[in-house]
Amino acid sequence: MTIQRVGIVGYGEVGRIFAAGLKDAGAEWVGVWDLKFDDPRQRGELLAAAAAQGVQVCASAAELCAQATLVISAVTASSTLAVAFEAAADIQPEAFFLDLNSASPGTKQEAAGLVDAAGGRYVEAGVMTSVPPHGLRVPMLLGGAHASELAEQLLAWGMDVKVASERIGVASATKMCRSVMIKGLEALVLESYATARHYGVEDAMIATLQETFPGIDWQQQGSYFFSRVAQHGQRRAEEMREAAQTVREAGFEPMMASAIADKHDWMAGKARAGAFADVPDKPDWRAWADRMHVLGKPNT
Repeated sequence: MTIQRVGIVGYGEVGRIFAAGLKDAGAEWVGVWDLKFDDPRQRGELLAAAAAQGVQVCASAAELCAQATLVISAVTASSTLAVAFEAAADIQPEAFFLDLNSASPGTKQEAAGLVDAAGGRYVEAGVMTSVPPHGLRVPMLLGGAHASELAEQLLAWGMDVKVASERIGVASATKMCRSVMIKGLEALVLESYATARHYGVEDAMIATLQETFPGIDWQQQGSYFFSRVAQHGQRRAEEMREAAQTVREAGFEPMMASAIADKHDWMAGKARAGAFADVPDKPDWRAWADRMHVLGKPNT
């Protein structure tokens, strides 16, 4: 099996990285589509990026699906089902649909039902860490009846994929349970560090963390967590709501996952409003914490 025509729905950070990587890996045609192409404020920058990568901008999801033998969905978690629904209307018979989105097992199963009923071949992916800096080689778990067949092509492109199960939901459950820990740690760092900064005990607090977990550079990790949540908090909040749904599907009350989503959403909302515009490009975490302290006060 050789796939040469790839369509990517979603031209954000992940979509751009995959588009560039697949072109470099030898895909004959890469097409992209994103709702943002219809936004006059973003269209120019997106078109320039697509032109620089040598990928084709499609006018709609329907146009993309009509040309691709592999459709990759790389959107925010809340749009997972919407993209699967749109793709099901126009996907080519036997074309693969690779769902990269961070969604619950139940959501992935519902998406698979839509695509498979339309004659496509749905494969779920659990993306197991941040795509940058790994790029196309980001570790992924695949799931579904067609996962092994698609994995052959992805491996030929140099991707780091493993088949988790023939059942839809195993890969996404692995991803979502990991997200509770990773995004939870991000939320804990934001709250702990900002509070420690307020009381002037950050150095002492971080020293104790370093002693307990010596394998982590807590200064550097803190700065990374602050910047990633400020830049991608909305996407992370949506992922955590899917993580909460994963917990709920298991029969538990997602108290932690829901709280983590709220924390990320708060940070994202402040970032969208420009609250961190005065923070340097590569700040120490203290710069973020100082702004959070100001924002957290009443009437600010």
